[in-house]
Amino acid sequence: MRHPLVMGNWKLNGSTYMVSELISGISNELSRVDGCDVAIAPPVMYLDQARNTLAGSRIALSAQNVDINLLGPFTGEISANMLKDVGAKYTIIGHSERRIYHKETDEEVAKKFAVLKEAGLIPVLCIGETKAEHEEGRTEEVCAREIDSVLQNLGALAMKDAVIAYEPVWAIGTGQPASSAQVQAVHQFIRAHIAKYDMAIAAKVIIQYGGSVNDKNAAELFAQPDIDGALVGGASLKIDSFAAIVKAAAFKKSDRFQCGDKAQ
Repeated sequence: MRHPLVMGNWKLNGSTYMVSELISGISNELSRVDGCDVAIAPPVMYLDQARNTLAGSRIALSAQNVDINLLGPFTGEISANMLKDVGAKYTIIGHSERRIYHKETDEEVAKKFAVLKEAGLIPVLCIGETKAEHEEGRTEEVCAREIDSVLQNLGALAMKDAVIAYEPVWAIGTGQPASSAQVQAVHQFIRAHIAKYDMAIAAKVIIQYGGSVNDKNAAELFAQPDIDGALVGGASLKIDSFAAIVKAAAFKKSDRFQCGDKAQ
């Protein structure tokens, strides 16, 4: 059964004070909210502090990146086993900022996906087209290629219990999100594409949207049948905004997930 997931990607933001204050505030706001899974992804150096602050909370911990190696002479890198050791449940991979600024390829992202699955962590695979690709009508082509880098190398079963985050690069941090209809069309395509490999897995895979998601547009996005939550950037750094997004996902999704998936 699909269950909505809202994850806050803090990116390169944080301090010891901020970790304590933000987590405490979010936990308090969401203490009585059910029907939506929640996770936060602080910078790696704050993961252990975040884990301790989250003790007793329903909020899960995510990392923002992982290396393809498990140990050895790789200065500055973090392994999947290390992330698991400090309490991470999810790990974001393939984010457009990693693909653009760090020149990560589809093949490297697929390797990261593999090491996370091997370690028992849940990959959050980010995919999405640039503005130029969008204007050229290549959205589906790009999304299919980035998904196929995993499916063709690891097989459809690798997508079991994984998460896909569709993040059109042209909408990230711009304040100009794709419309709910645009996002739904792409999510529907993604699910149909995975179904070519395995229909059962496609029906259950969580597909988030990311790209200027905020408390004003969240409810409209989550009302769409194939939008299973959000990977939230800037709004995840504001207690009220992030809590409102989670509440929108829980309110809009819970009945449909509980009823709709039983019929599948």
